[in-house]
Amino acid sequence: MKYGIVAFPSKKVQDFANSYRKRYDPHYALITPHMTLKGVFEADEAQIKTIANQINEIAKTHKPFIMKTTKVSSFAPVTNAIYFNIQSTQELEKLHEDLNSIEYHDDETYSFVPHITIAQKLSASEHDDILPQLKMIGAEFEEEIDRIHLLYQLEDGSWTVYETFRLSGAE
Repeated sequence: MKYGIVAFPSKKVQDFANSYRKRYDPHYALITPHMTLKGVFEADEAQIKTIANQINEIAKTHKPFIMKTTKVSSFAPVTNAIYFNIQSTQELEKLHEDLNSIEYHDDETYSFVPHITIAQKLSASEHDDILPQLKMIGAEFEEEIDRIHLLYQLEDGSWTVYETFRLSGAE
């Protein structure tokens, strides 16, 4: 089964992201707007229980962090994805590093760029047409994230929460 680890922003940020995703993101109906902390990996039932225990231990050592979106950006020319950029912090980098220290039997293929995708799988001309428009929108939000989520993929391609972990590290 496929799994991933994410942080969900508030409903306010999700609604704002979805106002663009429903037009520009074919994955709109498959997953809620999110920031990926650990990309897709495969695990069986026994492995995921061990991984969930390890995630829980990591969550206990991390305190809640501030997620600050700063602007609209793009991964072009690598991919025509457009996203809300999330300001990287030491806490966020350390959480990502710790979560990726777990053995997942996968290959981390991209460097960590904290973001919330709002458009993807666009043609080059679509991308070049809408990016300047989206860059003009205000995408500045700041909020505390106090939990992370282990998701799994259902047969229809949608994602749902397997387990939620509170970030409860010492202040």
